Amino acid sequence: MPSLVGVFDTPGPVAAAAKRLKGRGFQDLEIYAPAAFPELDDVILEKPSGVRVWTLVGGLLGVVTGYSMAIWMSLDWPIVVGGKPFASIPPYTIIGFELTILFGGIATLLGLLVVGGLPYGQFGVTDKAYDKRFSAEEFGLVVECRDRDVPEVDALLRAHEAKEVNLVEA
Repeated sequence: MPSLVGVFDTPGPVAAAAKRLKGRGFQDLEIYAPAAFPELDDVILEKPSGVRVWTLVGGLLGVVTGYSMAIWMSLDWPIVVGGKPFASIPPYTIIGFELTILFGGIATLLGLLVVGGLPYGQFGVTDKAYDKRFSAEEFGLVVECRDRDVPEVDALLRAHEAKEVNLVEA
């Protein structure tokens, strides 16, 4: 599927073009901006990040590891202290909590690297539609569309003050 890249000078026309494209049924939009702008944030509704799943799995793995490690060690080296049971849960809560935080933090870092495709250029994650100008002073709107919709999207982007429209093949 081809993608059309519109280059804009200000965020207002980008937001207007994105709203119009969404109204026409184009859902695969990507906006590049040199800074955060509220009008652009309102247009593109972001789906929840996949990093939170990594954090949850890491945290659950940490709590299970913390409790099971402490219980396994107490059963492996039984020392009777005042008639207390060997595998008592309350004293091991601190170990379980600490490993939950540790494993959750490490899993979050790994999730950021994997989901975000960091570092860029590694793992085959590159966006052909991205231009270095979008990090400096200009705005970009990338629309993925079918071949038959290219003239319509091109005209719509130019009608919303796009100073340049490029066709990028996927």
